[in-house]
Amino acid sequence: MIIRPRRLRRTPTIRDMVRETSLSVKDLIAPLFVKNGEGIRDEIPSMPGQYQFSVDTIVGETRELWSLGIPAVILFGIPDVKDALGSRSWADDGVVQQAVSAIKGEVPEMVVITDVCLCEYTDHGHCGVLKEGQVDNDATLKLLARQAVSHAKAGADIVAPSDMMDGRVAAIRDALDKEHYQDVGILSYAVKYASGFYGPFREAADSAPQFGDRAGYQMDPANALEALKEAELDMEEGADIIMVKPAIPYLDIINRVREITLLPLAAYNVSGEYALVKAADMKGWIDGKRVMMEMLISIKRAGADLILTYFAKEAALLLKP
Repeated sequence: MIIRPRRLRRTPTIRDMVRETSLSVKDLIAPLFVKNGEGIRDEIPSMPGQYQFSVDTIVGETRELWSLGIPAVILFGIPDVKDALGSRSWADDGVVQQAVSAIKGEVPEMVVITDVCLCEYTDHGHCGVLKEGQVDNDATLKLLARQAVSHAKAGADIVAPSDMMDGRVAAIRDALDKEHYQDVGILSYAVKYASGFYGPFREAADSAPQFGDRAGYQMDPANALEALKEAELDMEEGADIIMVKPAIPYLDIINRVREITLLPLAAYNVSGEYALVKAADMKGWIDGKRVMMEMLISIKRAGADLILTYFAKEAALLLKP
C-alpha cells in the first residue's frame, strides 16, 4: 500500500483546512521612524518602501495601518539634537512623545509601543551612559526609566526597552509603578543579538555607534542557552511580553524560548532581513511577496505570537479577506 499525504494537498481549500500555522494581520506590529519637522515623508534608501515621518505625517500613516487591521505600531525617534546622555529621549517635547500624543489623539484604539533606548539620542551612538569609554550599566538604568516614564506620560500603551542593560526591566517597572503608570506594559527585547542584520535600521534611525560596537552588551550569535537565561531574567523582573531579535537567523531561539514561557512571545523581523528581500525582488531574483509571506509564516511556526516587521503593510494587504 502507498501512503499518500498528497491527498491533503490536492486543492487550495483542502490545504487551507489542514494548515497547521496561520498568520493574521492581528499578529503584526509596524515599526515607524519619526523626526522633527513638518510634512516629512522621506524614503529610507536602504529600506525601499519605508520612511522617516514627521509627527503630522506619521498620524496619517498610522490611520492607514489601522484601516488595514494592523493593531499596533512601535515608534523610533530621530531627535533634533544629540548629547552624551541622550537627554532628548525623555524630554516632554521630544519627537516620540509628540508622536505618541498625536497618534493617540487621532487613532486612540491603535496600540502605541515606544522603543526605549539611548542609541538614537546619544552623540556617541551607544545604548547607554559612557564611563571611560565603556557603557555604564547601572547609570544607564536611571535614564532608561526616565525615558519610559516620559513615554507613558505622553500616552504610550507599552514601552519596549531594547538596550540590553542588566536589570532594565525591573528598573522601568519600578519607575512606572511609582509614577502610577502600572497599566503601561513592558515588551522587553529580552534576547537581542549583536547582529549584522541591523545595518539599514542604523541608517534609518541615525544610530550607528561612533566607535567600537555593541557586542559588550548585545548577545553573541553563537549562544543559545544564554538566550533562555536572558528571557527568564526579564520574566522574573516583570516583562509582559518578551522578544527575540533578529527573527530569521534565530528561528531556533524563538522555538526554544517559546518552550519556557507562558508570556506572549514577539520576534523582530529586522531591517536587514527586509532589505535582502527587497533587493533580491528588485533584481528579479525572487518573488518578493511570496518570500515575505514565507518568512512571516516561518516566524509564527517557530512559536512567535507577534511579529514586528517592516512588511506589515504589504502583508496586511495580502491577508485582508
